[in-house]
Amino acid sequence: MEFTARFPTALRNRPFRVREAIQRGVPASTLRSRRLVRPFHGTRTWTTPRTHEDLARAVAPRLRPDQAFSHTTAARMLGIPLPRRLEDDPRIHVTTIGKDQALRVRGTVGHRARTSRARVVFSGTAAVVHPADTFVMLARSLTVDELVVAGDAIVGWLNWCTVGELVRAVRRHRGSRGLRRARAALSLVRPGSRSPGETRLRLTLIRRGLPEPELNHDVVAQGRWVACVDLAYPGARVAIEYESDLHRTDARAFRKDLTRGERLKDVDWWLVRATADDVGPLADEFASRIRRLLDAGTAGRHDTRRRGRLTSAR
Repeated sequence: MEFTARFPTALRNRPFRVREAIQRGVPASTLRSRRLVRPFHGTRTWTTPRTHEDLARAVAPRLRPDQAFSHTTAARMLGIPLPRRLEDDPRIHVTTIGKDQALRVRGTVGHRARTSRARVVFSGTAAVVHPADTFVMLARSLTVDELVVAGDAIVGWLNWCTVGELVRAVRRHRGSRGLRRARAALSLVRPGSRSPGETRLRLTLIRRGLPEPELNHDVVAQGRWVACVDLAYPGARVAIEYESDLHRTDARAFRKDLTRGERLKDVDWWLVRATADDVGPLADEFASRIRRLLDAGTAGRHDTRRRGRLTSAR
């Protein structure tokens, strides 16, 4: 008999709790088999968890109905971007909503929240704290700028909720740790961002005194759509594109970027390409460059090239 055939169908191909298996008639000796993985005390899985989400689903059988994944674990399950310094943390965060005891399992971090503060959504069959409440909870471990990146994702390309829902979540969590940081970040969250790089680029500019650019601006010339650019200063006809490594390694994206640049040039727009260095060690230099372009564009000196008649070589 195959090993899996010793288990009821309801337990196959999913994490399960030892207590449940015994109640379904599986012998304790079978549950001690090395063919099963023991990621957490009292649970078994059929394969070794490889990702943070796999670990979360491995501990899910231990959760009560009043418990849900939260904090950085909820962020990962919902696709909310986190800083790299948190990517190596394997601990699973679980919040108990109400007055009962927090989860106490090695490898997890248990939290508690009032019923009126935290709502629950579902990712597949897993209970997860609502994205808006997760935003407030992340304020305990993220910087303001990191939290803005998370907020832009929630109301932007992930489209989990609106800015208004974030505002109401901040109000519900009055008195919570990190609330001042959450409020500061909330004032900078904008819908329309499509990547963490775009958010960091926008923050780089406004932190250095530049006007706030428009996000994902459609450039239209003489009634004709030309291109959609990441950030734009339409009054000065300056467009800024954030180039991730994908633009360098993906041939199709590279060709598309070249075409966009030529089309913008045809309608007298400047296109500035920004990289990770421009929001890091070269941020001051990059901001100064944009400031010069804005000054020139606003003053009408958009194209300073000499416009003489071309002559053929003899």
